[in-house]
Amino acid sequence: MDNQAESSSPETNKTPKSQSSMTSASVIVAFAVQCNNCYQWRKIATEEQFEDFRCNQTADPFVCNKLPGFTCEKPADISVDSSQVWVMDKPNIPKTPNGFKRITTLRGNYSKVDVQYLTPDGKKIRGTPGMVSYLQEHPEYNHLSLSDFCYEAPKIVRDTVPKHALKNPADRSRRRKKRSKS
Repeated sequence: MDNQAESSSPETNKTPKSQSSMTSASVIVAFAVQCNNCYQWRKIATEEQFEDFRCNQTADPFVCNKLPGFTCEKPADISVDSSQVWVMDKPNIPKTPNGFKRITTLRGNYSKVDVQYLTPDGKKIRGTPGMVSYLQEHPEYNHLSLSDFCYEAPKIVRDTVPKHALKNPADRSRRRKKRSKS
């Protein structure tokens, strides 16, 4: 779950990770965590269970036997490959408050993941300033603070991004600028 170099393989790092696997349509199709002992990936059944493991990663690292019927001897449930785009959250992101939903959206050009929160009344909030305003306007949430929300975007595992998307979009914009100047 620590920030890692985009070109390194998550399976070879010695720090357990939490990831979600996304398709190009930006739909999360699986949540997974990496065992702190055997470094194998385990699929997590629900987003809530995934958040439980993610928010306590440092204090209580995930190990295979936390899942019923699993041990480190059992083969990995999933491996990081390019069949889907993988994104990696940092450790210890707070569990999403009840009634709110943390939404992560992969941009169509695979350049970044955007984070926003959906409030209980259906409003989408894209950043800290918006959440400050929302919490001030809704005293029923005075038990919440900004530290209950994390807008830091998950890192994209570059080795899983389709090759056609790896072309640097900045190169195209530089070429356009050069052409317009000539």
